[in-house]
Amino acid sequence: MSKFVLISLAAIAALGLSAGTAAAQTYGFATLPPGTLNHTTASSISKVLKERAGMNVLVQPTAGDNVIIPMVSRGEAEIGIANIMESQDGFEKGQKDLRIIVAAHALRTPFFVRKSSAMTTIADLKGKRVTMGFSAMRNIDGVARGMLATAGLTEKDVQPVLVPNVVRGADDFIAGANDTFTFAFGAPKVREVDATVGGIRVLTIDEKGMAASRKIMPWAYLTEVTPGPVFIGVEKPMKVYSFDNVLLTSAKVPDDVIYKFLDTLEKNKPDLIAVQPVLREFSAEAGYKQYGVPYHPGALKYFKERNLTAKALD
Repeated sequence: MSKFVLISLAAIAALGLSAGTAAAQTYGFATLPPGTLNHTTASSISKVLKERAGMNVLVQPTAGDNVIIPMVSRGEAEIGIANIMESQDGFEKGQKDLRIIVAAHALRTPFFVRKSSAMTTIADLKGKRVTMGFSAMRNIDGVARGMLATAGLTEKDVQPVLVPNVVRGADDFIAGANDTFTFAFGAPKVREVDATVGGIRVLTIDEKGMAASRKIMPWAYLTEVTPGPVFIGVEKPMKVYSFDNVLLTSAKVPDDVIYKFLDTLEKNKPDLIAVQPVLREFSAEAGYKQYGVPYHPGALKYFKERNLTAKALD
């Protein structure tokens, strides 16, 4: 074979490889802004999918869950992560192509105050400046009101400080514009606030107030936490306000993509945890629950093959 022919064949092969790479599917992963727990979770999952499954996944930060839900439902981003309240609300309000893949982990979102503050319980927020509104994360306003309700408080008993999202609430807290903020444990922003203001404390919640809270936020439940690196501001074992964080997709996404997505996460859990420690609690079995939003057929196939059944919510 002549030298010219060999060079030509090599060039053709190189062009073919280049074309294949260019044509490779890119999957969008819609999530919250950097500094949030969800952004770290999305980054961890995307890294594992790229390295272990060859899926080119691009993390796409957005202003809030009410942006993520329609993006995912329409197929503008193939994957998303959001709390169950926003997901359920979006589906009921017309995002009928929205589908759940699996619950990723619980979101534990207490009220934080400065460690130097005299406040120790949610009841102590009466008359204080409390982040509310959350125009880009509407259902987080329900979380704030639900937590206040455990102490018999409403917006009328506090001084609402309107913010678009939890990141702005945390930044305003640092700036001294409010007396408390709510954020999910495990988020880098919580550690940043703790270091910036000289320490933060989690306000304790009255378990007897959960009945009143569920009238506002029916998806909420309490989980036990103890002092540790993830649970910044926890000074003793306590229960904190929690709800589920779910991985989402669109009915338009092929079944095999979602099946591969779940299979890859299950088989590479140590790699997930290395970037996002809260994913220790992730599993297909634990994350298959009875929600109002339908599951994607690719996920249902995965669950069925493993004889898994959907669990009732706590």
